[in-house]
Amino acid sequence: MVGRVQAVVAARVPGAAALGLVLPPGADVVPATALADPVWTAEVLSARARWQGTGDRRVLATVWWYSASTVLVTPSLAGLVTGRPLSARLGDTTVALAAGPLPIAAESAAPATDPAAELREALAAVIAAVAGAGRMRERPLWAIATDSLANQLLALGRAVGNVPAVTSLAGPLAAGIGAPLPAPRYVDVGRARFTRRASCCLLVEVPGQAMCTSCPRRPPAERRLLLERAATWS
Repeated sequence: MVGRVQAVVAARVPGAAALGLVLPPGADVVPATALADPVWTAEVLSARARWQGTGDRRVLATVWWYSASTVLVTPSLAGLVTGRPLSARLGDTTVALAAGPLPIAAESAAPATDPAAELREALAAVIAAVAGAGRMRERPLWAIATDSLANQLLALGRAVGNVPAVTSLAGPLAAGIGAPLPAPRYVDVGRARFTRRASCCLLVEVPGQAMCTSCPRRPPAERRLLLERAATWS
């Protein structure tokens, strides 16, 4: 299902459901304000500890935020891309959860008035809760937020067939959100564009998981080689 306001946006984005712009029928849903509740977030991290086989709160919080931030920014970004700005306010947003629980989609129920300001307010509120629940600093979570913004604009650009134009929105939007959000960055490898990440999602510290191809922990030459290989597959 998708609400009427967001339906107009979703209809303009090929593969909208896969991008998290459509709430799956029957999915568990919560108001996005729950994500800014440190008690609720702490309970989520405790539940995910059993799924991920680690009790490290920093790892659990970081991995959770990597998914949650991607889902949270998508309606607003899709609205900008399609010329139908959607509210990023937590009070206007509903989030669908898969087992885990893991955010998989979000729906905005209102148009935006100031997308950058609304994103800043939403990100700041949720980051504070995640940092508290994860017993960690906020700054690494802001770095993840900028990568989520860059990644989703890149995905939306691929979906609508205009990566250069859509990814060009990243810099001005991040500047409008302001510090401590880092500037989003991209790197072109062959004919493909990738996010030049500012953050590590820490998934590599979860038992059984490997380091991401674009992880900033990799030596630059190794990362470049892996991206070149990925570019030939895209």
